[in-house]
This record gives sequence, C-alpha cells and structure tokens, in this order.
Amino acid sequence: MSTLYDNIGGQPAIEQVVDELHKRIATDSLLAPVFAGTDMAKQRNHLVAFLAQIFEGPKQYGGRPMDKTHAGLNLQQPHFDAIAKHLGEAMAVRGVSAENTKAALDRVTNMKGAILNK
Repeated sequence: MSTLYDNIGGQPAIEQVVDELHKRIATDSLLAPVFAGTDMAKQRNHLVAFLAQIFEGPKQYGGRPMDKTHAGLNLQQPHFDAIAKHLGEAMAVRGVSAENTKAALDRVTNMKGAILNK
C-alpha cells in the first residue's frame, strides 16, 4: 500500500509544492509580513521535511515542534486559512489529485492547534 507521500509524488513533488506555496505567500498581504525577515531557504528546507514526514515519507524533520516554532507570532485563523488555501492551490498547480490534496490538507488541519498555539 502506498503512502500519501508516494501518491503526491515524493520528495520532488513536495519541493515543487513548497516552492509554489512560497510564491503565493510572498504576494499575500496577510501572510507576507509574517515571513518578513525569515530565512526563506531555511524555512523551505524545514517545510519540505515537515510535510514529507506528516505525509508518511522520510522522517527527516529536525525542527522545533509547531507550537514552539510559531510561538509569539500571534497567528490567527485567517492566517491558517490563507496558508491552507495557498497550499491546496500549489498542490493543484503541481498536479496533485483532488483526493490527495484533501488528504494532505486534512493532515495539516489536524495540527492547527499547535500551529496557532491554541
């Protein structure tokens, strides 16, 4: 049985999705300020590893837990919704099926409490 990671297209697909997501974040007036001053190359590597891991791929994420990573950012539901929207669109642009996109977004949504520190 294949994993979500495999169904999405593995590491190359996740890297492409994250690159597309970052393009969308950079032009989003709500999200761009959150990432101001962030080392986006480092953030990219962390996000690729994190998504690979939660999508049942290699356990390569070595960053802090989500609640610690996002502490002090005062992220709210609109921030989460915008990221989820952009992630879904990035996956669609990169050819990920609607079914696999939904499964991926469900996994991210399961972590919403830690991401928003709520």
